[in-house]
Amino acid sequence: MDYKVVHRGAPNTLDYRIFYQKDGKLISPFHDIPWLASDSEEKIYNMVVEVPRWTNSKMEIATQEPLNPIKQDTKKGKLRYVANSYPFKGYIWNYGAIPQTWEDPGHEDARTNCKGDNDPIDVCEIGSRVCNRGDIIQVKVLGVLAMIDEGETDWKVIAIDVNDPQAKDMKDLSDVEKYKPGYLKDTRKWFRIYKVPDGKPLNTFAFNGEFKDRKYAEDVIAETHHYWDKLIANTAANNLDRTTTTVEGSPTFVSQKDAEAIVAKTPEQAPPVVVTDEKTTKWHYVEDIE
Repeated sequence: MDYKVVHRGAPNTLDYRIFYQKDGKLISPFHDIPWLASDSEEKIYNMVVEVPRWTNSKMEIATQEPLNPIKQDTKKGKLRYVANSYPFKGYIWNYGAIPQTWEDPGHEDARTNCKGDNDPIDVCEIGSRVCNRGDIIQVKVLGVLAMIDEGETDWKVIAIDVNDPQAKDMKDLSDVEKYKPGYLKDTRKWFRIYKVPDGKPLNTFAFNGEFKDRKYAEDVIAETHHYWDKLIANTAANNLDRTTTTVEGSPTFVSQKDAEAIVAKTPEQAPPVVVTDEKTTKWHYVEDIE
């Protein structure tokens, strides 16, 4: 699949956006990239890389904007960065989402007794390569962690790039500990403490912080795809943008001419602005509970 990113605006500014093209045509990374890259016996999923490993900028699919480009999250009009919490530097995996999935905020998950967080399902890719922001990669799912974020279910899928040298050896959650001992424990710790430097409490988890295996994870992903189907069919009412250039049955389908007009309204690509936020350079020591 020939995916290409289109940069608009200057990185590290409020205007910066990453749009997507497939075979030269504009698409939404939320709605127009298939969730499955291969539906064989060993399922392969597409992943949109929002945040490369070791970086701090809190990038995300802009679910409320037309064509859903990647942008940097904001709070009170300021760009958001994840703090460096000892011993971690920024994000400790390539972090992103599986397209065509949606954690429905109107559905209470019987497994967690909490509703969804209104976003595509999150992925932590644990391979050895540091990806580029905006990459579309194919991953094998290995397990999942159920974080509870301010009363909402926020699933964190553990996966590995199919092209990683260790991908052939990793079949399930137990293989992560075998080949990358301590990584799952560090992953749970990272999610527990990463908001503390911002003055928030430690995060909590369903299942007492226990990771669930590949089969469990794939069932969760399939469920979030089901809820995306309802979303794109316009049967689920909320504030998300459903602009699509490929799902022709959708009531929010747009032509390429309309898609090009959406991109044209954004600033031209410009050089990055120097980051001055101390979160990218300062270290925090967070007292842990584990």
